[in-house]
Amino acid sequence: MTDTTAPVAFPQSRTCPYHPPAAYDALRAERPLTRITLFDGSEAWLVTGHATARALLADPRLSSNRDRPGFPAPTQRFAGIRNRRTALLGVDDPEHRAQRRMVVGDFTLKRAVELRPRIQQIVDERLDAMIAEGPPADLVSAFALPVPSMVICALLGVPYTDHDFFEAQSRRLLRGPETADVLDARDRLETYFGELIDRKRQDPGTGLLDDLVHRQPRAGGLDREGLIAMALILLVAGHETTANMISLGTFTLLQHPERLAELRADPRLLPAAVEELMRMLSIADGMLRLAVEDIEVAGTTIREGEGVVFATSVINRDETVYPEPDRLDWSRPARHHVAFGFGIHQCLGQNLARAELEIALHSLFDRLPTLRLAAPAEEIPFKPGDTIQGMIELPVTW
Repeated sequence: MTDTTAPVAFPQSRTCPYHPPAAYDALRAERPLTRITLFDGSEAWLVTGHATARALLADPRLSSNRDRPGFPAPTQRFAGIRNRRTALLGVDDPEHRAQRRMVVGDFTLKRAVELRPRIQQIVDERLDAMIAEGPPADLVSAFALPVPSMVICALLGVPYTDHDFFEAQSRRLLRGPETADVLDARDRLETYFGELIDRKRQDPGTGLLDDLVHRQPRAGGLDREGLIAMALILLVAGHETTANMISLGTFTLLQHPERLAELRADPRLLPAAVEELMRMLSIADGMLRLAVEDIEVAGTTIREGEGVVFATSVINRDETVYPEPDRLDWSRPARHHVAFGFGIHQCLGQNLARAELEIALHSLFDRLPTLRLAAPAEEIPFKPGDTIQGMIELPVTW
């Protein structure tokens, strides 16, 4: 890293919930690779170009193993739990391949199609309850959060009656505010899943977690600690990301009434709209890797031991791939976005997430054609840049 220009601090918060932070505008002009400074003053490479991102995300010389010295930590909270065991996201092949093989069958496109009737039932029940309660409503707590939470609980075999506990701990795990909060939330979730796994050993059910406890061990499955780590990542990732996409997607559509009118006129546009929303919103901004060998890319050498961060929100606005990238456009081919990542760590639950988003957004605007914000858009709080992006609350009426 010999460039003498001052690196941009990363991450930063958005000023509009569906656009990248204004401070990243300069990064868009410096594609495909630039330098950043993390919270502790350490530097890392930031990937901002689409082609470079896809090439690097598929490069085995970049590691996801958070135990490696020098692995980038974007926040103090992340640094505090970096060495805690993490399934799937925090391991490399062959361990990653073995873990993914254990669960991938429950997240195929075929399985997502099979789950659509159950997802529709959950969506309808939540909308029935919200409508019965009457306007106004907080769409986050009444709809956006419970829908994916109930879906992932049903898939895993986790009692939804415990949702208040694990949703609260998930928020603390992802947002803190202090490192102590994150560590305590992680401890509480690990204890919860340890006890749940112990109960399932005695009284098995039919969920994915039951399968991991009872059937996978015969094929060299996970130990108790590994089961806890797997359950934690599947549950937290399985409801937090989709919940944020539902809330922020709804807010974005309400701020773009002409695009929403197109969807209402032709619901067949919905799959394309979901892809475009995922591209534009890029809620998981900042995938992390560490170079384990020197890598020559885009005229630059990333040295062994240097951290690499992927600015998803900037990569997905690469105008060489997406003309007029700041505009919602249902007709653009957006499927090659990196909102789900790319390479071996591409999001396991992407098929399920797409199904949930299509069903949730279609049903919401179909059942509530007069849905609108119940507060000025500029006054509605959204999440800071150091966590998954989304709305903290979303007051609506109809």
